[in-house]
Amino acid sequence: MSALKTTAHAVSITAGRLTGRRRMLPSFLIIGAQRCGTTSLYRALAQHPLMVKPVLRKGVHYFDMAYDRGLSWYRAHFPLRATAARLEHRYGCRPLAFESSPYYLFHPLAVSRIAWDLPGVKLIVLVRDPVERAYSAHAHELARGFETEASFERAIDLEEERLAGAAERMRSDPGYVSHAHRHQAYLSRGRYAEQLARLDLLVGPERLLVLDSGHFFAEPEPAYERVLRFLGLPQLGNPVFERHNARPRAEMPDSLRRRLSDYFLTWDALLQPWLGGTPSWRH
Repeated sequence: MSALKTTAHAVSITAGRLTGRRRMLPSFLIIGAQRCGTTSLYRALAQHPLMVKPVLRKGVHYFDMAYDRGLSWYRAHFPLRATAARLEHRYGCRPLAFESSPYYLFHPLAVSRIAWDLPGVKLIVLVRDPVERAYSAHAHELARGFETEASFERAIDLEEERLAGAAERMRSDPGYVSHAHRHQAYLSRGRYAEQLARLDLLVGPERLLVLDSGHFFAEPEPAYERVLRFLGLPQLGNPVFERHNARPRAEMPDSLRRRLSDYFLTWDALLQPWLGGTPSWRH
């Protein structure tokens, strides 16, 4: 972020805090998983006139990276309730504020913080072939400069060592930030069932919607309609569906793909209760 944008952001948040009591809080969150189509879904939903996005950027990252700033700081990122009132008067239905921060799903403290600060909030999770997700994440982090190991295979071999003790330290020291946990957890983030089990305990299955990204990318309209039903919103308009943040990369060697597919086999099987069937990448 440039110095000018940083200054503008700080000014906006300061102004937002002054009007914090008159601002909305999210009714739902897209919380992950990273590299699974969260940006594409966010931009499709943002086209709906009753879905109100943050005033500055899609992901506020309050519950993972900025929790020490307090709820008033978080609230400052969202529109005024007066805006919501005008929309409700126009469309006859209450608008919903939302944001998308895909690290929330994986961060060891984020979901418990969400459950505490936003009682009743609904959560949306997208899951993708974890082998492709890991490969895509490595290319993404490498391009952004957060990964220094150019070899994907070497990066996943280093993962256990890099992440050793990170989650435990984050739980014991909420101010601790782990670069490896956030940027180099290629296989760990693909163990979706492990993360979803924690969500079930904290928010309950009735407030959780899990979407298969393979189905979403192949046929976005039915997935979009499922989201509307989950949120209790009417269909208004026809959104344009586009894929965002895709990065070109070389083909993964077949031997490595088989190795990782075998690694995720049990985890993918455990995912079936949340999807209501076999994941698209296992057909």
